[in-house]
Amino acid sequence: MRLKDLHETFGDDLKDPVFAAGYLEAALDEGMGAFLIALRDVVQAREGMGAVAEQAGLGRESLYKALSENGNPQFSTIQSVLKSAGFHLSIEPNV
Repeated sequence: MRLKDLHETFGDDLKDPVFAAGYLEAALDEGMGAFLIALRDVVQAREGMGAVAEQAGLGRESLYKALSENGNPQFSTIQSVLKSAGFHLSIEPNV
């Protein structure tokens, strides 16, 4: 039996901003590598890499590299990509 890939399973769900935000938040708890891959998944499902790269002022290949498990994007790049995909970062206290 063939396993489904993430996009087959959650592709439509990742288009929903509430689901995508939860997915990104859970990935962030796992570390930066997981977060970058999750952000790439969300971008691909919602806007597409080319459109977000253009909106964020990046080359498409640079965006793929930045959003890889070993990517090391600047904070401003993450902010631009999140904004282009319809999200922003926020900080909350641990309670």
